[in-house]
Amino acid sequence: MKWCSSHLPILLLLSVLSLFISRAAGFRICAYNVQNFNPSKANNYLVLHTLTKVVSRCDICLLQHVVDPDSTAIKTVVETLNRYDEYQYQSVSSKSLGKSPDDMQQYVFIYRTNTVNMTGQHQYTKKNSFVREPFVVQFQSSNTNINEFILVPLHTDPAKAVQEIDWLYDVFEEVSTKWNNTNVMFLGDFHASCAYVTRQDRKNIRLYTDPNFSWLIGDREDTTVTDETNCAYDRIVVHGQSFLKEIVPFSGRVFNFGRRFKTSMKRVLELSDHFPVEVRLKGSALHLQATPLLSLLGVSVIVWSFLPDL
Repeated sequence: MKWCSSHLPILLLLSVLSLFISRAAGFRICAYNVQNFNPSKANNYLVLHTLTKVVSRCDICLLQHVVDPDSTAIKTVVETLNRYDEYQYQSVSSKSLGKSPDDMQQYVFIYRTNTVNMTGQHQYTKKNSFVREPFVVQFQSSNTNINEFILVPLHTDPAKAVQEIDWLYDVFEEVSTKWNNTNVMFLGDFHASCAYVTRQDRKNIRLYTDPNFSWLIGDREDTTVTDETNCAYDRIVVHGQSFLKEIVPFSGRVFNFGRRFKTSMKRVLELSDHFPVEVRLKGSALHLQATPLLSLLGVSVIVWSFLPDL
């Protein structure tokens, strides 16, 4: 059989278009306060189903307020993702953190092993600072132009929100020196809004006063679920122009999965009274992610190569 050459230009054009769309989609980083996520919640099928739908959108997803010291709940989430999703996932968790036995929490990163590698982790340990000290992780991804970057999570104590957000600057200095990398992103439930952090408080927060830090979730966003609150508690902040220019413009946003998935508020609140926040990094031109369309086109090329010339 001869190659069906008349179709080749169309196939090549569609292939290039598919690659362009894949690159434009970018690399998604998410942060979600899952509000006391424990084995009981993980064993609730509806809650688990909702959470895995949220996490599966992200190359890296930070979960906060996880109460799972033996990792059984997170293991259930990862196993479910690996069973049903096209990507493979792993997780890395902090130890239980907190100042009182009845409020110990973990930071957990769940990430796609197909698109990103973990290259380092560091538990911040300065005494007399955070209630839940940041568990810092460095990642590397050839699917992004930035390549290697550091994620610093924080779930503030509401009463200490101003101090704790300011102390993130000290965390930045420590981890950027440790890994010789200033591509640092801070993310999590900062309580950075409403009564906890006012406009007047910002003069006491170095992440606001230092112009090298860019806040990607705006003050007018509402990261909470119910109508009783309208506060931008959950935030994403990046350091430096080199990192900022690799962010897809206007991609820092709240993900209202209730609206997207047509899920009732009651169902959303079974998981958390917060919505996730997210941002996308620009895709690398040298390492484009394969898409279902691209795979289909590849099969089409093979099939058409065996068709008789028209």
